[in-house]
Amino acid sequence: MPRVKVARKSTAIDMTAMCDVAFLLLTFFILSAKPKTQDPIRAEIPPATTIAPIPENDFSTLIIAQGKVFFGVEGGDVRIKTLEIMGDKYKIQFTPDEKTEFSGVETFGVSITQLKSFLAMAPAERAKIAQPGINVDTTANNELYDWVHSARIADKYLHNKELKIGIKGDSQEEYPTVAKVIATLQKQHVDRFNLITSLKAK
Repeated sequence: MPRVKVARKSTAIDMTAMCDVAFLLLTFFILSAKPKTQDPIRAEIPPATTIAPIPENDFSTLIIAQGKVFFGVEGGDVRIKTLEIMGDKYKIQFTPDEKTEFSGVETFGVSITQLKSFLAMAPAERAKIAQPGINVDTTANNELYDWVHSARIADKYLHNKELKIGIKGDSQEEYPTVAKVIATLQKQHVDRFNLITSLKAK
């Protein structure tokens, strides 16, 4: 009696589910990643031998370069609250649209009297203009003091945490500007702060 041959079938694997998972993971990482923003002024920061990540919350960055000082604070909610406190102090009323626009500004270097016109610009236009820096004159009107102090109050009010401060200074910056910034911090009893550097090559 002849033997019946069973036809062989090729093995097929359905990859639809695997592709769905891969695209979901890719979408998650794209949406959750924080884009690197360009600083309003170029600062050649000095190198260091150790590295630690910059916090994404409860952190303020002061950039010092070319004799200018720029201020930034993490968190859109903290930025809005900081702006409201500064507006009350300087008697400037900011609109809801201006507050929303300011919540997306990570670092800036203009006087608060120029802030309305600065926020009215398109983001691409802001990146092109030369910002004069924030006033840090320790003998007269020190706007940097007010920005740092307001940001500390805002962070404490919203997150109940002490705002950490980092200084990102140009390696060729002259000492007087750095001394003014440190004196401004010490004036409000901020004696501990971080120095932001690049990683030194081996």
